[in-house]
Amino acid sequence: MQAVLVLEDGRVFPGEGFGAEGVSTGEIVFNTSMTGYQEILTDPSYYRQIVTMTVPHVGNTGVNLEDPESGKVWVAGFVVRSLSPIVSNWRNRGDLGGYLKDNGVIGVSAVATRALVRHIRELGVMRAAVAHGQGAAVTDELVDVARASLDMAGANLVDAVSVQAPYDWDEGGDARWYGDRRDAAERPLIVAYDFGIKRNILRMMTDRGLRVRVVPAWTPSAEVLGMKPAGVFLSNGPGDPAAVDYAIANVRSLLGAAPIFGICLGHQILALALGGETEKMRFGHRGGNQPVKHLASGEVEIASHNHGFAVRADSNLSGGEITHLNLNDNTVAGLRHPSLRAFSVQYHPEASPGPHDSFYLFDEFVEAVIENG
Repeated sequence: MQAVLVLEDGRVFPGEGFGAEGVSTGEIVFNTSMTGYQEILTDPSYYRQIVTMTVPHVGNTGVNLEDPESGKVWVAGFVVRSLSPIVSNWRNRGDLGGYLKDNGVIGVSAVATRALVRHIRELGVMRAAVAHGQGAAVTDELVDVARASLDMAGANLVDAVSVQAPYDWDEGGDARWYGDRRDAAERPLIVAYDFGIKRNILRMMTDRGLRVRVVPAWTPSAEVLGMKPAGVFLSNGPGDPAAVDYAIANVRSLLGAAPIFGICLGHQILALALGGETEKMRFGHRGGNQPVKHLASGEVEIASHNHGFAVRADSNLSGGEITHLNLNDNTVAGLRHPSLRAFSVQYHPEASPGPHDSFYLFDEFVEAVIENG
């Protein structure tokens, strides 16, 4: 089937279609992870984004029942250089093309992804459209479709991905990958704001003996405090953090009431609640191989990232301090406010996919929770 990717600046990348047929729009981004495409596809932080993989060969391990980070595929489209015709893995339960088709997501293979990524790095991320099947040849119309689509700047996408009602989470991680870490002693309750939360974040906390209750993104701070949590977690999620005004207000009300730990969008929302500012990046960080420096120790972690916005380094954090920097561009990768017992990182210490260098952050959160509990 003929398929095409069209950017809002008029650049056209032809390819071969797989997955669902139709037309879809989103922000075109790239991910440098070598593995873990199923986790990437199911990460809610990719809502309204068309993801390009820089690794050339994708699909050879198929899909399975264990790796999804949520209950559905969230990407607006998936672009690869070469789609594997062979699937071989001991956990395999299906092929990538069928998986995308079942989830209504368009895939485009045989794309010149190196040229595409160079284009994005030079000009920045932009709106795009993917088409598979009927209509894919009408590129002029698709350019107009791309230009008329949502601009990520100023967009609150959290409402579309957050859970609608509270629930308790008790599933731990697979001991084959993470070891048996669960402590028999019951520890205090954590309330986790779901801005688009990944399952492995929840597993990391459950593995450490915490009781976890997940609440919708818009849950009032008074309702959270009524649950008497020993700690509050702020999750990852899509879109512009500055547009999620209700979350910023709620976190501001929670500061000092209990230890707070934020990841990705949660990190940005914490910074905004402290009085800081965020900005849209040229092409963001997405991949499992980003170097982050822990300023206090001088140690470098290789971490998993997925974000297109960042906290401004010159922000007034009202007593907060920057703790981590991304060594590729010196953007803020972590912050802490000691007196308010709040800290956060821009990257994903839970990995899935990615390295495990940053698991210690969950241990630090547990220590703060135990002290508070």
